[in-house]
Amino acid sequence: MTQKYWESTREDIPLLTRKVLNEYLLSLKLTNKAEATITKYRWILERFFSECLVSLEELTSEDVLTWLNKFSAGKNTKTLNLFLSTLSSFFQFCLEEEYLENMVMKTRWRLKIPQGLPNYLNEQEYAQVKLAAEKLPLRDRALVLFLFSSGCRRAEVAKLSIENVNLDRRTAEILGKGNKYRQIHFSVECAIVLKEYLLTRTYEKKDPLFLNKFGNKLQSNGIYNVVRKLGKMAGL
Repeated sequence: MTQKYWESTREDIPLLTRKVLNEYLLSLKLTNKAEATITKYRWILERFFSECLVSLEELTSEDVLTWLNKFSAGKNTKTLNLFLSTLSSFFQFCLEEEYLENMVMKTRWRLKIPQGLPNYLNEQEYAQVKLAAEKLPLRDRALVLFLFSSGCRRAEVAKLSIENVNLDRRTAEILGKGNKYRQIHFSVECAIVLKEYLLTRTYEKKDPLFLNKFGNKLQSNGIYNVVRKLGKMAGL
């Protein structure tokens, strides 16, 4: 039988601990956490409880810190914070469900991740990209011009339907972070190329703005591939 991604079957984890772990994983599923997220949390918690040989009811902050100190050797800050975040979420659940009397995680353990500066195109690079975009297929050129002139994230563009876009006013309603809508503007050049692209299709208003080669919605990864290809064409 195929293992359910929200259930742990690790026999090296004590039965009571595994029972609580599975209650926690199920709670994540019931709150519509993504399968990939639940699977990652399960793997992290399975590793912790298979290596930290203290039962859940007897676990202390010192036990957790001892394990973290051993685990942290050679690990980067993002990985460590992912483990800390996962463990904190699980132990908070245990506290709320009265499987623990005290929180065994400490806020001060969280590491500060250095924020890298974002990369921007200078004027010469922007000109190179614009020139290279002229050689792209119509759909890809419309997509790139939309990204450039609107400043939208690729995940936001992937969610767009034709009904969200007003070509005459050169505006679009974007569903962004926090499921909130905002209005953006795009360039005249983008509107012209976008209109040309839509003339190559038969569509209904509710159809996705950009389609892949199979006639389905162009996903975020597909948009990334278009931009990556353009970067190579422009020599960047």
